[in-house]
Amino acid sequence: MQSDAAVVIPAKNEERRIAATVKAAAELPGVDLVVMVDDGSTDETARLAAAAGARVVRHSRNRGKAAAMETGAEAVRLLDDGRDTPRHLLFLDADLADTARDAAPLLEPVRAGEADMTIAVFSSRVKLGGHGFVVRLSRDGIRRATGWTAAQPLNGQRCLTRAAFEAARPLAPGFGVETALTIDLLRRGFRVTEVEVPLAHRATGTDWRAQMHRARQFRDVARALAPRDPRLSRLLGPR
Repeated sequence: MQSDAAVVIPAKNEERRIAATVKAAAELPGVDLVVMVDDGSTDETARLAAAAGARVVRHSRNRGKAAAMETGAEAVRLLDDGRDTPRHLLFLDADLADTARDAAPLLEPVRAGEADMTIAVFSSRVKLGGHGFVVRLSRDGIRRATGWTAAQPLNGQRCLTRAAFEAARPLAPGFGVETALTIDLLRRGFRVTEVEVPLAHRATGTDWRAQMHRARQFRDVARALAPRDPRLSRLLGPR
């Protein structure tokens, strides 16, 4: 298969899983480039990703997932110089480990010209970050803004054409990036579809750190929705 896709992996302090994720992502059909964006890690994430075969770009401080996605996409654009067509962008989480090799179905509708962005729906039950009230906030906001209902609106495993990615920039900051990305592309007439895949990543816990994580997610999703959902904007008031 002709190489037509690059994998972008935003990561922070993922030394336990990053090498396996990079190696598995590199095995995907049509993928000839894996870019790992080290978003201010304090562990061995960058070194292990490079040793596993990734091109590594580093942020000197943590700038958040959206910034890491944009940095990774820009690195791919620079490496695409001289190609007839730009690579598709497959975004994967750093903690997928060996299951990253099962992300191939996300590429297929984009390659076939049937979708401009695909979103993963995990076939196995995994507690995605923000499971529950944050997922409902995102799902309801997307539905009100576009009329489309997403099964897993916060899922970060997504494949986009370069044109779709550029149309969505600048990305919403923090954990609001997936919600805003979906709304903005649908409103601009891009085709978005969900694809079931047997991926799995680390489940979100229930301790205080996990609760703080969910609180930050809720804040970021609400901020992303506010300018896109008039009803929520009225409830939140001026920012």
